[in-house]
Amino acid sequence: MSTAADPDRLQRLSEAMVDAARRAGADQADAMAMDGLSVGIDHRGGALEQAERSEGLQIGLRVLVGGRQAAVSSSDHGTAVIAEMAARAVALAREAPVDDTLGLADPDQLAQVRDAAGLELAEDAPEPDPAHLQELARRAEAAAMSVPGIAQVEAANAGYSQRRMWLAASNGFSGGYGRTGHGISVVAITGEGLRMERDYAGESRVFAADLPDPEEIGLLAAERTLARAGARKPPTGAFPILYDRRVSASLIGHLLSAVNGSAVARGASWLRRDLGQPVLPPGMDLIEDPLRPRHPSSRPFDAEGLPTRRRAIVRDGVLQGWTLDLATARKLGMDSTGSAARGLASSPGPSHSNVVLTPGAASRDDLIARMGRGLIVTSMLGASVNGTTGDYSRGAAGFWVENGRIAWPVNECTIAGNLREMLMTLEAADDALPWRATEVPSLLVQGMTVAGG
Repeated sequence: MSTAADPDRLQRLSEAMVDAARRAGADQADAMAMDGLSVGIDHRGGALEQAERSEGLQIGLRVLVGGRQAAVSSSDHGTAVIAEMAARAVALAREAPVDDTLGLADPDQLAQVRDAAGLELAEDAPEPDPAHLQELARRAEAAAMSVPGIAQVEAANAGYSQRRMWLAASNGFSGGYGRTGHGISVVAITGEGLRMERDYAGESRVFAADLPDPEEIGLLAAERTLARAGARKPPTGAFPILYDRRVSASLIGHLLSAVNGSAVARGASWLRRDLGQPVLPPGMDLIEDPLRPRHPSSRPFDAEGLPTRRRAIVRDGVLQGWTLDLATARKLGMDSTGSAARGLASSPGPSHSNVVLTPGAASRDDLIARMGRGLIVTSMLGASVNGTTGDYSRGAAGFWVENGRIAWPVNECTIAGNLREMLMTLEAADDALPWRATEVPSLLVQGMTVAGG
């Protein structure tokens, strides 16, 4: 991993912020220092359209004073600035409301592994040359444009990012790790005026060698775009809906939001009374594994310095537990699941890392044939989801199915249902895409409402 970031420097800055907070009167404190860069190249019309590069070092400090907390951040990291940040954070904390569940982890709760050795989260290679990224974007655009019927490529992008972070706390924790990311994406257009349709393809990986060829991404974008030509509204009524693997993770994302300890502790989750109850069909597991090598959201420890671990959120359809950080765990009388995440200027909150849903035995085509008549959803926009009741409504586009076969492309429709009922009817295909933070196959849902023409 080649970057201006120096892990020793990040460690010194984080520990210096903690020391400054204690001198300013904090009972407890934790601090993060983060350094990184990103490069993006856009290619359009056979030529370079835009090149962007950003880099910088930022620091963040959280302090706790008598059951109160405050967080501050800065892009300046001089000694005087750190002392001023600490004083300001302590002053802010003293004005905050008291919450007796706030507090750092006990030393015996802390992760023993304090780096990402073995997880392969950062590629040990020089930063790609901008000319190389431009060539990747050019190849992806050329592949899309080579397909008859593609009018233009709205954007072809190749990008690279790298960052390092270090977390230190007054309970003795000090650890950090780095990440790299490579990505290629293409948005293609067919038709013109009111008959214009667009679609996209894109992939990202920790290691460049794991990326598909740019031609594969460009051709896929073109194929998806041409399939959308002539899109029209579907009929209105109650139909089965197949969530394509491109969007099925969003459906499971609503379940993950409902098991988040923050929502449960507030009483704002539609699953708040369902611990130990069926929430998915029998045989379905939902597994979180933050320790998968080369995966985008893997991490050896959470934002409070606790070890991460593989765990079952749902086992054989039954909800096994909530996703908790220290504060929400204390509110609910439970133990943290090592799931805390935070920004530089925010307090920790529960979050998920690398979630996998049990795949089915049937192919996507098998599920389409089984639908008979219904809707395949490949993209969504807008959302009205009530987190307390599970009532669900979203704009959607995709394909209409008649007699178990795709009949025509669909746009401008709304799909609606209740998440509790929807999730209990799920049938999974066997086509989950790898390398995703949420690995979910295509999902067939029975009896939803489609509002079209």
